[in-house]
Amino acid sequence: MAPRRRRRRPWYRTRAYRLARTALLVMALVTLVRCGGHDDGPGGRDAVAGAGPDGARTAARPLPPPRPLPRSRPTSMRIPSLGVDAPVTGVGLDRGRQLETPPVDKPKLIGWYQGGATPGESGLAVAVGHRDTRTGPAVFAALAQVQPGKRIEARRADGRTAVYTVDRVKVYDKAGFPDKEVYGPTRRPELRVITCGGLFSRRTGYTSNVVVFAHLTATE
Repeated sequence: MAPRRRRRRPWYRTRAYRLARTALLVMALVTLVRCGGHDDGPGGRDAVAGAGPDGARTAARPLPPPRPLPRSRPTSMRIPSLGVDAPVTGVGLDRGRQLETPPVDKPKLIGWYQGGATPGESGLAVAVGHRDTRTGPAVFAALAQVQPGKRIEARRADGRTAVYTVDRVKVYDKAGFPDKEVYGPTRRPELRVITCGGLFSRRTGYTSNVVVFAHLTATE
């Protein structure tokens, strides 16, 4: 009896494909984000330390990372500690290879880069929104104030939610924006949330970008 042949996994489900797509994301996002116009408890703790039989404190045991989710477009995003709960729209790159932003006349809308990972999917996901517009504060007006350990929840079209935990927040001058650090390849599901920061000039806009680094810690 001839041995049974193993079925090959579809090419779009292989690790090589996911890494290649992330590498393409890095090459595509080589320019800066343009910006228009003018609680929950601490997250990121994989386990809580407890008391042993003798009453002594025991070291926290990290929980295994959640399994990545299959591809499904985002529909909305929440940052509970900032009071952000906003719908999401897909964005791409413009003719100048710059990451597009949501329309200026919709300041409460968040853009999700369609060329990257979807919520909870392996690889790098990128979300972008305005800090303010001519009409006043926008969806990410307080983004720079989010603290490490806080949750970012991205809802998906399939009804599931990807929960990310903030690792750190950085402010980068646009003249020296570190593309590889922000958009570099990653095997685990990660998220970058970006808006404008620094000083504002009517002629040139904001001088910096605020970047929130987060990674997937739960799926619901």
